Amino acid sequence: MDRVTIRDLRNTGGEVIDRVLAGRSLVVTRDGRPVAELHPVRPHGVDREVLVERWKNLPAVDLRALRADIDALVDPGL
Repeated sequence: MDRVTIRDLRNTGGEVIDRVLAGRSLVVTRDGRPVAELHPVRPHGVDREVLVERWKNLPAVDLRALRADIDALVDPGL
């Protein structure tokens, strides 16, 4: 895990955060000793209401056409 000093965090905070946003985890040090860790925040899932609204707006699926498309791409004998 990479390290960053408190001084560097203060002076170049935006660049440090950009590194974290790029997926890096960093240990913050004071006087050479680790005092904190910075990690990217994992995105939260989507609310149920949002998923239902998205589902309502999906186009209808023609199952016969879908099956024909799949059969055209994949050997039906598999």
